[in-house]
Amino acid sequence: MPNTNHEQRLTRLLNTGNAGLLRGGLKGLEKESLRVDLDGHLARTPHPAALGAALTHPHITTDYSEALLELVTPPLPETADVIRFLADIHSFVYQHLDNEMLWCTSMPCKLEDDLSIPIAEYGKSNVGMMKHVYRRGLGWRYGRSMQTISGVHFNYSFPETLWPALKELYGDRLDLRQFVDDRYFGMLRNFQRISWLLLLFFGASPAVCKSFFHGTEPGFMEFDPYTLYQPYATSLRMSDIGYKNKNQAQVGISYNSLDDYISTLSHATGTPVPEYQKIGVKVNGEYRQLNANILQIENEFYSFARPKQPVLPGERAILALKKRGVSYVEVRAVDVNAYDPAGADAPALRFIEALLACCLLSDSPPMSAAEQQAVSHNQSETARRGRDPGLKLLRDGRELPLREWAADILGQMDGVCEILDAGDANGAYRASLLARRQDLADTSRLPSACVLAEMRANGESFFRFARRLSLSQRAYFMQRRLPTATERQFEAQTLESILKQQQMEAAETLNFDAYLQNYFAQT
Repeated sequence: MPNTNHEQRLTRLLNTGNAGLLRGGLKGLEKESLRVDLDGHLARTPHPAALGAALTHPHITTDYSEALLELVTPPLPETADVIRFLADIHSFVYQHLDNEMLWCTSMPCKLEDDLSIPIAEYGKSNVGMMKHVYRRGLGWRYGRSMQTISGVHFNYSFPETLWPALKELYGDRLDLRQFVDDRYFGMLRNFQRISWLLLLFFGASPAVCKSFFHGTEPGFMEFDPYTLYQPYATSLRMSDIGYKNKNQAQVGISYNSLDDYISTLSHATGTPVPEYQKIGVKVNGEYRQLNANILQIENEFYSFARPKQPVLPGERAILALKKRGVSYVEVRAVDVNAYDPAGADAPALRFIEALLACCLLSDSPPMSAAEQQAVSHNQSETARRGRDPGLKLLRDGRELPLREWAADILGQMDGVCEILDAGDANGAYRASLLARRQDLADTSRLPSACVLAEMRANGESFFRFARRLSLSQRAYFMQRRLPTATERQFEAQTLESILKQQQMEAAETLNFDAYLQNYFAQT
């Protein structure tokens, strides 16, 4: 984030008595985890019926694979409540897993061949079939193994009461909705510029099972006969072997405004690619992908952060943004924390929230193609060797040591953390910021370093390390009891989700071909 006007705006918010409006933004989590058997092999069982219908359950669904659970919290104002809700979902899930557990790391368990990974099923409704076919397309385009990588998505919206005060502070004459959209996109540009910071502090995937590559050679070092790694890696999940892959290197989505974002994303979801045309769309009566375009749908764009607007039933995400603007942002750059039972921790979320507030209050000039290339370079370098003491990143056309740049960013966050801590005697935001300073001073404290150090100390492969921690977390949740009211609520949601899916299937009138045609014809 550019170091301009940030502190002045914070001071003006304080002087006008509006600084407190930064507090209380809504926070939510989406946490992915592979279901595996107790030996650590990918589960071949269907999504457990006792967990409800993955298509319609508000908190327990699946991502790419039938074995890839996605646990979703509601948006809540207090970080501790979000973490508690996520833990409660885990507790409920574990009560209904039969000799299975959740894999505790972002990088997957041992994998067999690509086709052994089952694609998620969502029933016979057109909505369910579209979700399934979309995943088929991902498998054809990127391979199924990449889709078994897990992550944590942090959803955040600033308090609604902040925007009028901020609009007055800026002296902006735009209507409020356009002002909010512009501020969110300015924040997203600034976040992109420093998104590598999250890989450094919260990356926890420096190693991977050899089985992930199915015999191909990624150019990594060998940790042991079963494990490949990069000695200074922070997040292989977000490197070019994971969600920052070469297939999407030239997508070219612009964050310079909502209109630019919609325009470039529309181009990507509407432009065919010869490589994907060769795959075919409907072959011998069966869909392989939704279409042969650069992106099948908007969700295929793998960005570190995305603007979001909840969609209405059957509505395209891009039209929801166009009609109603930005509601919240989805931060996707956080690895599963193998050392926390729920896979996410409150200090990390508080740091990200404070960072987003700083990005919002800082100047945010438009991003050129050259700067976007520098952003991608910095993300890739940090993912692969972020703990390298000599690593330099690109800022304003010159190289700058990562640690110097990181220290500069942390130095800009004190004021925001102090405001977010107001009324909290424990100073949780400042404590998280202090912990990041300590991590920067001693990178052996970083999660990615701890994973490798523990593997070395125990003489463990990555697989054995992750299985041991997964078993430990299973034991934790097996003995963690839910309040009766919470358990009954989850049970009711399970039954309601099954009934809702049945009703959707019974109400279908269009065949799938017509449904897709209507879906993509929306304007």
